[in-house]
Amino acid sequence: MFKKIPHTYVIVFALILIAAVATWFVPGGEYRPSEVPGEMPVFHNIESQPQTWQVFSAMFNGFERQAGIVVFILMIGGAFWIINDSKAIDAGISSFLKFTAGLDKYSFMRRLGTNNIVIVLIMLMFSIFGAVFGMSEETIAFIIILVPLAISMGYDSLTGVGMVFVASGLGFAGAILNPFTIGIAQGIAGLPLFSGIEYRMICWLVINIAGISFILHHAHKIKRNPKASSVYEEDDHWRKFVHTKEDDNKDITFKSSWYTYFAILASLVLFSVYYPQTALKIGEKSIEFWFLPALTLVFALFGFLSLRKSSAVFVLNLLGFTIIFLIVGVMGYEWYIMEIAALFFAMGVLSGAAMGKGPNDITRLFLEGAGDILSAALVVGLGGGIIIILEDGKIIHTILHSMAGGMRDLGQVATVEIMYMIQTAINIVIPSGSAKAALTMPIMAPFSDLVGLSRQATVMAYQFGDGFTNLITPTSGVLIGVLGVARIPFAKWAKWIAPLILIMIILGALLLIPTVTMKLNGF
Repeated sequence: MFKKIPHTYVIVFALILIAAVATWFVPGGEYRPSEVPGEMPVFHNIESQPQTWQVFSAMFNGFERQAGIVVFILMIGGAFWIINDSKAIDAGISSFLKFTAGLDKYSFMRRLGTNNIVIVLIMLMFSIFGAVFGMSEETIAFIIILVPLAISMGYDSLTGVGMVFVASGLGFAGAILNPFTIGIAQGIAGLPLFSGIEYRMICWLVINIAGISFILHHAHKIKRNPKASSVYEEDDHWRKFVHTKEDDNKDITFKSSWYTYFAILASLVLFSVYYPQTALKIGEKSIEFWFLPALTLVFALFGFLSLRKSSAVFVLNLLGFTIIFLIVGVMGYEWYIMEIAALFFAMGVLSGAAMGKGPNDITRLFLEGAGDILSAALVVGLGGGIIIILEDGKIIHTILHSMAGGMRDLGQVATVEIMYMIQTAINIVIPSGSAKAALTMPIMAPFSDLVGLSRQATVMAYQFGDGFTNLITPTSGVLIGVLGVARIPFAKWAKWIAPLILIMIILGALLLIPTVTMKLNGF
């Protein structure tokens, strides 16, 4: 046993070595399209490519593959460092806590627990984001907001990460309209897009009840005894962050803030003219409205009112609108990492300008923030090396083929459960939902026809298998990025989240049974 918990870098590199060793013993193989249209891809044995010195080049290739997330983390870190310098987030958290404390005067709120309600509402919001448009990488940006909030409420960083990352993961696993998982899987399986939504909504509800209960139980325990947290020492960083001294400039409005306000407003007016209407996509449907013009008017009002108070309040207002524009961009314009990173970078620069910072000061603060979060960015690239080794070793398809063997003679319930276990195991190696759908569904969908299993049930087995282990797999760049930003060692996270993962895996298995034994709409 380790006398000391290994560093996250050590754990990830050890997994790279294990993957490299596996390439020496697991035969190589690949699936090739069948020459007969409509039939399953055919597995072929090929020569494996044992990996040796490639464990070092894999790190480079991992950085290259995960470059988007690496740069995203660095830009988020730099942007929020600039905002933190303004003390705007501190002021926002302080105001929020005063507001929630005021709610305790109502007996109904006291009985339920104001903080409990806050946690539930935040988690439901992020879970809906995960269920509807597959929020994943975006959660990294919210960690810097929610973790300090959790610490200020008397909890720990695990609770803060739970409120955003775990919540979005629950929504992702219980996906209702997620185009990156359900949409792709159903498309490959030849099913109507987002069919079977009625039962999926029930599953989403059950999954969230279990997950939110887990977070509430942990939060209650930490509230009673903060030192009971496994990350109590690591949270010293955040406790210092939320207990900074009062800013002397908290009630001052700089002239530069007004200049920044009018510059942003002018830009929004131009965008509103160029994009007068936006179609927010929700599943197959879309809501078309004058979102940008409406948001421009709202920003004009709230920006003006915030400037009447102080520059810090204006920066906080800017942060809020950044989050709103993120949602509009993702759902209306299919934004991804690059666009989101650019949005937060602009927010950081504009926040610095609003606080009267010159170009040199903004640059210095940005570099300090990027440097502070560099270790989190680097471990993401390191984690990408695991997948590189398995792919270059030509053993990923062999692992899938071995797992899929032996199901033909089993009953329908057993078959769907084994499919679920296979998808769960594969997700540890291939955390990308879309990539896994492209790899497994062409095999699983036709196979389900052979055994008389509903293709919709097969899609659900993929959906659950794709979702739950995202919360623990070290090959997930998002997870590693989140933990790095939150300053939570992977080993401590794995120990804490493992009971929830086990609960969710069992729950997923139970929720699959009705897809075989009951007549459900769309199945």
